[in-house]
Amino acid sequence: MPDRKAVVLLSGGLDSCTAAAMARAEGYRLFALSFDYGQRHDRELQAARDVAAALRVEEHRVLRLPIGELGGSSLTDPSVDVPDAPPAAQIGMQIPSTYVPARNTIFLAFALASAEVAHADTIMIGANALDYSGYPDCRPEYLEAFERMADLATRAGVEGRGVRIWAPLLSMTKKDIVEAAVAVDAPLHLTWSCYRGGDKACGTCESCVLRRKGFAEAGREDPLAYEVG
Repeated sequence: MPDRKAVVLLSGGLDSCTAAAMARAEGYRLFALSFDYGQRHDRELQAARDVAAALRVEEHRVLRLPIGELGGSSLTDPSVDVPDAPPAAQIGMQIPSTYVPARNTIFLAFALASAEVAHADTIMIGANALDYSGYPDCRPEYLEAFERMADLATRAGVEGRGVRIWAPLLSMTKKDIVEAAVAVDAPLHLTWSCYRGGDKACGTCESCVLRRKGFAEAGREDPLAYEVG
């Protein structure tokens, strides 16, 4: 296949690791971006570095962005506790306090700039709209709108070389994601998903609960250690 490059948004979690490994399996040269935005679970940044090394990305940048200083999220405001997950049937019914205002828009904007510089034709994002916490910037209509905007706002788009926003996990359940990760040999043992940070995952926040659900339904052992068994 022709030489193809993808900019990968790599948080260090299950979804972004799986998406990056899928791009690698498709033969893409990978350029990874991670962000230190004041998140309380900055433990994920070391996971992102470890995943990037394991996947042999050509370049991994960790950019500092002050969006956490704006507040509005329990992920960035130390005075607001990260809540435990609600009952399973209620997950995704409303936008949780862990939503960070405009986060994916900001991340994708930086990925778009990186893609133009690297002459990449794809931006890979591990967004998931089926088995997720209800974030508005993980929906397919949002990603489609961003791709249309990118065609209008960039030199590459105007010249007919628009960047594709590839979100292969968008309609997958967490079970599907775990199975896809195993199929492409994603280094799941290096990932971190807990919103609370710390040395050991809490096991009770929405991110932990959804991750554990996926591994259990896939019949796979979760390599992450939890405070609550």
